[in-house]
Amino acid sequence: MPDYTPLTFAKVQAAMNAMTGKAMQTPDDVVAIAIADSSGNLLAYAQTGSLRLFSRRHAIRKAYTAAVMATDTGANGKKIKELGRSISEMGDLQLTGMQGGVVIMRDGVILGGIGVGGYDGGHLDEALARVGLEILMR
Repeated sequence: MPDYTPLTFAKVQAAMNAMTGKAMQTPDDVVAIAIADSSGNLLAYAQTGSLRLFSRRHAIRKAYTAAVMATDTGANGKKIKELGRSISEMGDLQLTGMQGGVVIMRDGVILGGIGVGGYDGGHLDEALARVGLEILMR
């Protein structure tokens, strides 16, 4: 039987603490971190220092996109590009194809998304998001 239990406040807080703790190990690399529920609604947001508006918004968009598209943002962006399409063709201005968002899924049930923005290169954003994902999957 699939587990439809929504993300609890305690789990979201623990995931945010783990991600911010990991990010603070390199304090010169400032990031924004967001967690969204299965509908893409923001549950939690944090940043580890002063960031430009783009990075802050993009973390939220990555969490939203992962949740509503039910896939990691980098993989989704790559798939859309391979099809010769653009993310803008989806008709939702909140969607992004940038790497750094991961879907939170248990037993095939979408629970939400995590988005990280701010690092140079999306692979580091995604690695930090996976730190939170590990906590949420326990």
